[in-house]
Amino acid sequence: MTSSLNSGSPAPSIKVQHWLRDPLSNFKLGKIYIPVFVSITCSGCGPALVRLAQLQEQYRYIGIEVIGIVANKRTATVDEALAEVDAWVTKWLPNANIRIAFDYSGEMDKLWMDASLSFQHPQAFVVDRDGSIAFIGHPDSLEDVLPKVTDGSWRASAEAKNAEKERIAEGEIDATENALRRRIRAATDIEDWKSALSVIEEGINLFPDRISLRQSQVSMLIGEMRDMEAGWIALAQFARDAIERNSEDWLFAAMEELFGPHYDYSELPFAERLSLGKELSERILILCAQQDALSLAESYETIAYYNNESGDNGLAVGLIELALNLVDGGPLPDEDKQEWLAHLLRVLTEYEGEAAFYGGIMPPPK
Repeated sequence: MTSSLNSGSPAPSIKVQHWLRDPLSNFKLGKIYIPVFVSITCSGCGPALVRLAQLQEQYRYIGIEVIGIVANKRTATVDEALAEVDAWVTKWLPNANIRIAFDYSGEMDKLWMDASLSFQHPQAFVVDRDGSIAFIGHPDSLEDVLPKVTDGSWRASAEAKNAEKERIAEGEIDATENALRRRIRAATDIEDWKSALSVIEEGINLFPDRISLRQSQVSMLIGEMRDMEAGWIALAQFARDAIERNSEDWLFAAMEELFGPHYDYSELPFAERLSLGKELSERILILCAQQDALSLAESYETIAYYNNESGDNGLAVGLIELALNLVDGGPLPDEDKQEWLAHLLRVLTEYEGEAAFYGGIMPPPK
């Protein structure tokens, strides 16, 4: 699959049926437009729109306009979708004067995002004064790119050509991976576990660095197919690869697969599983010194699962209590903090065998 919308391509049409602010039917020559595709479920999209609104004010004197295009949000009716989108936009942009469109049909998404092999939100496009695409990429890059677009030096530069080459290469990889995931989903939807596993293993060969595919392999074998022999081989290899890589993300993922609440582990070799867990825990603890408070809390919770199962319940309880203190003092929005604290209290209650409390909070009933 190749990108058909690239730097230098004529900008596609504006094809949206629903405008929340300041409709626009077509691009006008002589102005620079920044269509940015966002999703209301994307944590970085609201802040990105806020920064772009500020950028528009900064460059308004030379005729730059930002257009926020909210990605397809399927609900029962268009009115319901519009109400959700409007509430989200109002939350993030109560006063900012930028155009906002809602792509309910998905037509604009196909013309811009699909055609350019863009799969992540937020994604920004810069339409130059002659109506052609000057840049495609993350909005964070615009503070550096936009001055060069406005003075006409960007499109012919080596920097622009290299950025476009990298974007297309990454997009082609993403397209291949997305196609694999669609095949996996199609097989799992009809519970054809053997075919799903075959596609997962094909993906592992193509993308050996994708942790999620290794997790899917273990989940398919142990969770769905109940092939405990093959599942243990895959899980043990995942853990050994994590140890060899000594990567925080791999170590965490392997520990969660070995000791998390995902599977019935009773048919797996207990001593071997504990041995791998011990080495994973030791490596995670070494990395703890470099972590911030919330990452450290996650580390303690992950290691606690291993300690609880290995028989050191006192240490498991202590680690969860440390995690509670770190989360409580961490820089999280209150809603997220309360949710994490309640989760940790559920774990603590399980380990202590009685209802646990923290700062007046108690775990909600299951």
